[in-house]
Amino acid sequence: MKKIILTGGGTAGHVTPNIALLPLLAAKGYTCVYVGSRDGIERELILKEKIPYFAISAGKLRRYLDARNVTDLLRVIKGLVEAHGIISREKPDVIFSKGGFVAVPVVAAGWLLGVPVVIHESDITPGLANRLCAPFAAAICAGFPETLAALPKGKTTLTGTPIRGALFSGDRRRGLAFCGFSADRPVALVMGGSSGAVSINNCVRAALPNLLRRYQVAHICGRGNLDDSQCPGRAQFEYLSDELPHVLAAADVVVSRAGANAISEFLALRKPALLIPLPKRVSRGDQILNAESFKRQGFGKVLYEGQLTPETLMDELEDLYRRRDAFARGMERGAEDAAAAVVRVIAENTRQRG
Repeated sequence: MKKIILTGGGTAGHVTPNIALLPLLAAKGYTCVYVGSRDGIERELILKEKIPYFAISAGKLRRYLDARNVTDLLRVIKGLVEAHGIISREKPDVIFSKGGFVAVPVVAAGWLLGVPVVIHESDITPGLANRLCAPFAAAICAGFPETLAALPKGKTTLTGTPIRGALFSGDRRRGLAFCGFSADRPVALVMGGSSGAVSINNCVRAALPNLLRRYQVAHICGRGNLDDSQCPGRAQFEYLSDELPHVLAAADVVVSRAGANAISEFLALRKPALLIPLPKRVSRGDQILNAESFKRQGFGKVLYEGQLTPETLMDELEDLYRRRDAFARGMERGAEDAAAAVVRVIAENTRQRG
Protein backbone atom coordinates (compact mmCIF):
# COMPACT_ATOMS: atom_id res chain seq x y z
CA MET A 1 0.00 0.00 0.00
CA LYS A 2 1.32 3.44 -0.96
CA LYS A 3 0.89 6.47 1.29
CA ILE A 4 0.37 10.08 0.27
CA ILE A 5 0.36 13.23 2.37
CA LEU A 6 -1.97 15.91 1.02
CA THR A 7 -1.63 19.52 2.09
CA GLY A 8 -3.05 22.93 1.33
CA GLY A 9 -5.26 25.43 3.09
CA GLY A 10 -6.28 28.94 3.98
CA THR A 11 -9.25 29.02 1.61
CA ALA A 12 -11.64 26.39 0.29
CA GLY A 13 -9.94 26.70 -3.09
CA HIS A 14 -6.77 25.23 -1.60
CA VAL A 15 -8.69 22.25 -0.20
CA THR A 16 -11.49 21.16 -2.54
CA PRO A 17 -9.16 19.96 -5.33
CA ASN A 18 -7.51 17.69 -2.76
CA ILE A 19 -10.93 16.33 -1.85
CA ALA A 20 -11.59 15.70 -5.55
CA LEU A 21 -8.50 13.46 -5.68
CA LEU A 22 -9.38 11.26 -2.69
CA PRO A 23 -11.53 8.61 -4.44
CA LEU A 24 -9.13 8.32 -7.37
CA LEU A 25 -6.15 7.96 -5.05
CA ALA A 26 -7.96 5.30 -3.03
CA ALA A 27 -8.74 3.41 -6.23
CA LYS A 28 -5.02 3.51 -7.08
CA GLY A 29 -4.14 1.96 -3.72
CA TYR A 30 -3.01 5.06 -1.83
CA THR A 31 -3.58 5.61 1.87
CA CYS A 32 -4.27 9.32 2.34
CA VAL A 33 -3.44 11.58 5.28
CA TYR A 34 -3.68 15.37 5.45
CA VAL A 35 -1.49 18.06 6.95
CA GLY A 36 -3.10 21.46 7.50
CA SER A 37 -3.34 24.32 9.97
CA ARG A 38 -4.95 24.17 13.38
CA ASP A 39 -7.77 26.60 12.71
CA GLY A 40 -8.04 26.97 8.92
CA ILE A 41 -11.04 25.99 6.80
CA GLU A 42 -9.15 22.90 5.65
CA ARG A 43 -9.56 21.25 9.05
CA GLU A 44 -13.35 21.38 8.91
CA LEU A 45 -13.52 20.24 5.29
CA ILE A 46 -11.04 17.38 5.59
CA LEU A 47 -12.37 15.93 8.84
CA LYS A 48 -15.67 15.36 7.01
CA GLU A 49 -13.77 13.07 4.65
CA LYS A 50 -12.79 10.74 7.50
CA ILE A 51 -9.07 10.70 6.79
CA PRO A 52 -6.31 11.34 9.37
CA TYR A 53 -5.58 15.04 9.88
CA PHE A 54 -2.38 16.46 11.36
CA ALA A 55 -2.19 20.14 12.34
CA ILE A 56 0.91 22.33 12.20
CA SER A 57 1.67 25.99 12.80
CA ALA A 58 1.32 28.25 9.78
CA GLY A 59 2.17 31.86 9.02
CA LYS A 60 1.46 34.18 6.14
CA LEU A 61 4.43 35.78 4.39
CA ARG A 62 3.24 39.20 3.24
CA ARG A 63 4.58 41.12 0.26
CA TYR A 64 4.79 44.35 2.25
CA LEU A 65 6.49 45.54 5.43
CA ASP A 66 4.55 44.41 8.46
CA ALA A 67 5.62 43.53 11.99
CA ARG A 68 3.55 40.36 11.73
CA ASN A 69 6.03 39.03 9.19
CA VAL A 70 8.46 38.44 12.06
CA THR A 71 6.02 36.47 14.22
CA ASP A 72 4.63 34.61 11.20
CA LEU A 73 8.15 33.63 10.11
CA LEU A 74 8.59 32.02 13.53
CA ARG A 75 5.32 30.15 12.96
CA VAL A 76 6.60 28.91 9.61
CA ILE A 77 9.81 27.66 11.24
CA LYS A 78 7.78 25.93 13.94
CA GLY A 79 5.56 24.44 11.23
CA LEU A 80 8.64 23.14 9.41
CA VAL A 81 9.79 21.32 12.56
CA GLU A 82 6.30 19.90 13.12
CA ALA A 83 5.92 18.84 9.47
CA HIS A 84 9.35 17.17 9.58
CA GLY A 85 8.22 15.12 12.57
CA ILE A 86 4.92 14.12 10.94
CA ILE A 87 6.56 13.10 7.66
CA SER A 88 9.24 11.14 9.52
CA ARG A 89 6.56 9.19 11.39
CA GLU A 90 4.10 8.71 8.52
CA LYS A 91 6.75 7.81 5.92
CA PRO A 92 4.76 8.84 2.82
CA ASP A 93 5.79 7.78 -0.67
CA VAL A 94 4.77 11.13 -2.15
CA ILE A 95 3.42 14.53 -1.04
CA PHE A 96 0.83 16.53 -2.97
CA SER A 97 0.41 20.24 -2.24
CA LYS A 98 -2.44 22.44 -3.40
CA GLY A 99 -0.84 25.60 -2.05
CA GLY A 100 -1.54 28.13 0.65
CA PHE A 101 0.99 29.06 3.29
CA VAL A 102 0.41 25.98 5.43
CA ALA A 103 1.86 23.97 2.54
CA VAL A 104 5.26 25.69 2.50
CA PRO A 105 6.74 23.96 5.59
CA VAL A 106 5.25 20.62 4.51
CA VAL A 107 6.83 20.83 1.06
CA ALA A 108 10.18 21.97 2.46
CA ALA A 109 10.21 19.22 5.09
CA GLY A 110 9.33 16.60 2.47
CA TRP A 111 12.21 17.74 0.28
CA LEU A 112 14.61 17.61 3.23
CA LEU A 113 13.52 14.03 3.90
CA GLY A 114 13.81 12.96 0.26
CA VAL A 115 10.09 12.50 -0.35
CA PRO A 116 8.94 13.41 -3.90
CA VAL A 117 6.66 16.46 -3.92
CA VAL A 118 4.02 17.32 -6.52
CA ILE A 119 2.42 20.77 -6.37
CA HIS A 120 -0.58 22.22 -8.19
CA GLU A 121 -1.14 25.82 -9.29
CA SER A 122 -4.72 26.74 -10.18
CA ASP A 123 -4.22 30.38 -11.12
CA ILE A 124 -2.66 31.82 -14.25
CA THR A 125 0.15 33.41 -12.22
CA PRO A 126 1.62 31.32 -9.39
CA GLY A 127 0.97 32.52 -5.85
CA LEU A 128 3.79 33.29 -3.45
CA ALA A 129 3.45 29.99 -1.60
CA ASN A 130 3.80 27.96 -4.79
CA ARG A 131 6.67 30.12 -6.02
CA LEU A 132 8.47 29.29 -2.76
CA CYS A 133 7.62 25.60 -3.15
CA ALA A 134 8.47 25.19 -6.85
CA PRO A 135 12.24 24.61 -6.35
CA PHE A 136 11.48 21.73 -3.97
CA ALA A 137 8.94 20.05 -6.29
CA ALA A 138 9.63 17.00 -8.42
CA ALA A 139 6.63 17.89 -10.61
CA ILE A 140 4.17 20.77 -10.98
CA CYS A 141 0.61 20.65 -12.29
CA ALA A 142 -0.94 23.74 -13.89
CA GLY A 143 -4.58 24.70 -14.20
CA PHE A 144 -4.34 27.14 -17.14
CA PRO A 145 -2.35 26.96 -20.40
CA GLU A 146 -1.03 30.46 -19.69
CA THR A 147 0.53 29.23 -16.43
CA LEU A 148 3.11 27.05 -18.15
CA ALA A 149 5.27 30.02 -19.09
CA ALA A 150 5.53 31.11 -15.43
CA LEU A 151 6.69 27.74 -14.05
CA PRO A 152 9.91 25.74 -14.46
CA LYS A 153 10.12 23.97 -17.81
CA GLY A 154 10.69 20.26 -17.76
CA LYS A 155 8.66 19.52 -14.66
CA THR A 156 5.35 21.31 -15.32
CA THR A 157 2.32 19.60 -16.86
CA LEU A 158 -0.99 21.15 -17.92
CA THR A 159 -3.65 19.15 -16.08
CA GLY A 160 -6.48 21.54 -15.34
CA THR A 161 -7.91 21.82 -11.83
CA PRO A 162 -9.52 18.77 -10.17
CA ILE A 163 -13.27 19.00 -9.61
CA ARG A 164 -15.10 17.25 -6.78
CA GLY A 165 -17.02 14.29 -8.15
CA ALA A 166 -19.99 15.12 -5.92
CA LEU A 167 -20.65 18.26 -7.98
CA PHE A 168 -21.70 16.08 -10.91
CA SER A 169 -24.43 14.40 -8.84
CA GLY A 170 -26.55 17.53 -8.48
CA ASP A 171 -30.30 17.20 -8.95
CA ARG A 172 -32.13 20.27 -10.29
CA ARG A 173 -35.46 19.40 -8.68
CA ARG A 174 -33.82 18.87 -5.30
CA GLY A 175 -31.98 22.19 -5.66
CA LEU A 176 -35.20 24.04 -6.51
CA ALA A 177 -36.99 22.44 -3.56
CA PHE A 178 -34.12 23.27 -1.19
CA CYS A 179 -34.29 26.94 -2.22
CA GLY A 180 -38.10 27.05 -2.26
CA PHE A 181 -38.09 27.92 -5.97
CA SER A 182 -40.47 27.04 -8.79
CA ALA A 183 -39.43 25.31 -12.02
CA ASP A 184 -40.97 27.90 -14.33
CA ARG A 185 -38.64 30.87 -13.65
CA PRO A 186 -34.87 31.14 -14.25
CA VAL A 187 -32.46 30.84 -11.34
CA ALA A 188 -29.40 33.05 -10.80
CA LEU A 189 -26.87 31.75 -8.29
CA VAL A 190 -24.67 34.37 -6.61
CA MET A 191 -21.55 33.29 -4.75
CA GLY A 192 -18.56 35.24 -3.50
CA GLY A 193 -16.12 32.57 -2.36
CA SER A 194 -15.86 30.71 0.95
CA SER A 195 -15.75 33.93 2.99
CA GLY A 196 -18.23 35.87 0.89
CA ALA A 197 -17.75 39.17 -0.96
CA VAL A 198 -19.10 42.31 0.69
CA SER A 199 -19.22 44.39 -2.50
CA ILE A 200 -21.12 41.70 -4.41
CA ASN A 201 -23.46 41.10 -1.48
CA ASN A 202 -24.28 44.80 -1.19
CA CYS A 203 -24.80 45.23 -4.92
CA VAL A 204 -27.05 42.17 -5.21
CA ARG A 205 -29.17 43.36 -2.29
CA ALA A 206 -29.50 46.81 -3.84
CA ALA A 207 -30.49 45.23 -7.16
CA LEU A 208 -32.97 42.72 -5.69
CA PRO A 209 -36.17 44.58 -6.67
CA ASN A 210 -35.16 44.37 -10.34
CA LEU A 211 -33.46 40.98 -10.11
CA LEU A 212 -36.52 39.33 -8.60
CA ARG A 213 -38.75 40.54 -11.41
CA ARG A 214 -36.70 38.35 -13.75
CA TYR A 215 -34.95 35.69 -11.68
CA GLN A 216 -35.15 33.58 -8.59
CA VAL A 217 -31.94 34.35 -6.70
CA ALA A 218 -29.94 31.86 -4.64
CA HIS A 219 -27.38 33.93 -2.73
CA ILE A 220 -24.40 32.35 -0.95
CA CYS A 221 -23.12 35.36 0.96
CA GLY A 222 -20.44 33.96 3.31
CA ARG A 223 -20.36 33.27 7.02
CA GLY A 224 -21.71 36.12 9.14
CA ASN A 225 -23.08 37.97 6.10
CA LEU A 226 -26.78 37.07 6.18
CA ASP A 227 -29.25 39.93 6.37
CA ASP A 228 -32.64 39.89 8.09
CA SER A 229 -34.87 40.70 5.13
CA GLN A 230 -37.30 38.15 3.74
CA CYS A 231 -37.87 38.32 -0.03
CA PRO A 232 -40.03 35.85 -1.98
CA GLY A 233 -37.96 34.33 -4.73
CA ARG A 234 -34.65 34.70 -2.88
CA ALA A 235 -32.88 32.02 -0.87
CA GLN A 236 -29.96 33.16 1.29
CA PHE A 237 -27.18 30.96 2.68
CA GLU A 238 -23.94 31.58 4.56
CA TYR A 239 -22.25 28.53 3.05
CA LEU A 240 -23.32 25.38 1.24
CA SER A 241 -21.62 22.00 1.30
CA ASP A 242 -23.75 18.90 0.73
CA GLU A 243 -26.53 20.85 -1.00
CA LEU A 244 -24.23 22.89 -3.28
CA PRO A 245 -24.30 20.36 -6.18
CA HIS A 246 -28.10 20.52 -6.23
CA VAL A 247 -28.23 24.33 -6.08
CA LEU A 248 -25.67 24.50 -8.91
CA ALA A 249 -27.81 22.07 -10.91
CA ALA A 250 -30.80 24.37 -10.40
CA ALA A 251 -28.91 27.48 -11.53
CA ASP A 252 -29.29 28.74 -15.11
CA VAL A 253 -26.53 31.35 -14.68
CA VAL A 254 -23.96 32.16 -11.99
CA VAL A 255 -22.51 35.40 -10.60
CA SER A 256 -19.21 34.77 -8.85
CA ARG A 257 -15.74 35.87 -7.92
CA ALA A 258 -13.09 34.47 -10.25
CA GLY A 259 -11.17 32.05 -8.08
CA ALA A 260 -9.59 29.40 -10.27
CA ASN A 261 -11.30 26.48 -8.60
CA ALA A 262 -14.74 28.04 -8.82
CA ILE A 263 -14.48 28.82 -12.52
CA SER A 264 -13.09 25.34 -13.20
CA GLU A 265 -16.24 23.98 -11.57
CA PHE A 266 -18.47 26.21 -13.71
CA LEU A 267 -16.62 24.99 -16.80
CA ALA A 268 -17.01 21.32 -15.86
CA LEU A 269 -20.73 21.79 -15.11
CA ARG A 270 -21.34 23.96 -18.22
CA LYS A 271 -22.65 26.86 -16.12
CA PRO A 272 -22.36 30.26 -17.87
CA ALA A 273 -20.94 32.76 -15.39
CA LEU A 274 -20.65 36.48 -14.88
CA LEU A 275 -17.30 36.83 -13.12
CA ILE A 276 -16.53 39.78 -10.82
CA PRO A 277 -12.83 39.34 -10.00
CA LEU A 278 -11.17 40.72 -6.90
CA PRO A 279 -9.55 44.06 -7.80
CA LYS A 280 -5.79 44.54 -7.66
CA ARG A 281 -6.03 46.88 -4.67
CA VAL A 282 -6.97 43.92 -2.45
CA SER A 283 -5.27 41.06 -4.31
CA ARG A 284 -2.30 40.22 -6.51
CA GLY A 285 -4.53 40.44 -9.60
CA ASP A 286 -4.77 36.70 -10.25
CA GLN A 287 -8.58 36.70 -10.37
CA ILE A 288 -8.56 39.35 -13.09
CA LEU A 289 -6.30 37.17 -15.24
CA ASN A 290 -8.42 34.08 -14.48
CA ALA A 291 -11.60 35.90 -15.48
CA GLU A 292 -10.10 37.32 -18.67
CA SER A 293 -8.93 33.86 -19.73
CA PHE A 294 -12.42 32.47 -19.02
CA LYS A 295 -13.97 35.22 -21.16
CA ARG A 296 -11.37 34.90 -23.92
CA GLN A 297 -12.18 31.20 -24.31
CA GLY A 298 -15.87 31.97 -24.70
CA PHE A 299 -17.07 30.57 -21.37
CA GLY A 300 -18.70 33.66 -19.83
CA LYS A 301 -18.52 37.39 -19.12
CA VAL A 302 -16.49 39.69 -16.88
CA LEU A 303 -17.69 42.69 -14.85
CA TYR A 304 -14.87 44.53 -13.10
CA GLU A 305 -15.55 45.68 -9.55
CA GLY A 306 -14.93 49.32 -10.46
CA GLN A 307 -17.85 49.04 -12.89
CA LEU A 308 -20.12 47.15 -10.49
CA THR A 309 -23.46 48.87 -9.81
CA PRO A 310 -26.99 47.47 -9.48
CA GLU A 311 -27.64 48.65 -13.04
CA THR A 312 -24.53 47.12 -14.63
CA LEU A 313 -25.07 43.90 -12.71
CA MET A 314 -28.60 43.61 -14.10
CA ASP A 315 -27.54 44.49 -17.65
CA GLU A 316 -24.62 42.04 -17.74
CA LEU A 317 -26.66 39.27 -16.16
CA GLU A 318 -29.40 39.77 -18.74
CA ASP A 319 -26.87 39.52 -21.57
CA LEU A 320 -25.37 36.39 -20.01
CA TYR A 321 -28.80 34.78 -19.71
CA ARG A 322 -29.71 35.60 -23.33
CA ARG A 323 -26.45 34.03 -24.56
CA ARG A 324 -26.36 31.16 -22.07
CA ASP A 325 -26.72 28.40 -24.68
CA ALA A 326 -23.81 29.72 -26.74
CA PHE A 327 -21.61 29.93 -23.65
CA ALA A 328 -22.59 26.39 -22.62
CA ARG A 329 -21.68 25.07 -26.08
CA GLY A 330 -18.29 26.72 -25.81
CA MET A 331 -17.72 25.02 -22.47
CA GLU A 332 -18.26 21.57 -24.01
CA ARG A 333 -14.83 21.77 -25.67
CA GLY A 334 -13.08 23.19 -22.58
CA ALA A 335 -13.70 20.71 -19.78
CA GLU A 336 -11.23 17.88 -19.19
CA ASP A 337 -10.76 15.18 -16.57
CA ALA A 338 -8.26 17.14 -14.52
CA ALA A 339 -8.42 14.89 -11.45
CA ALA A 340 -7.29 11.85 -13.46
CA ALA A 341 -4.50 13.89 -15.05
CA VAL A 342 -3.21 15.04 -11.64
CA VAL A 343 -3.32 11.49 -10.24
CA ARG A 344 -1.23 10.32 -13.20
CA VAL A 345 1.42 12.91 -12.35
CA ILE A 346 1.33 11.83 -8.69
CA ALA A 347 1.71 8.15 -9.66
CA GLU A 348 4.65 8.94 -11.94
CA ASN A 349 6.42 10.67 -9.05
CA THR A 350 5.64 8.18 -6.27
CA ARG A 351 8.85 6.63 -5.00
CA GLN A 352 9.16 2.88 -5.19
CA ARG A 353 10.08 1.16 -1.93
CA GLY A 354 12.37 -1.79 -1.78
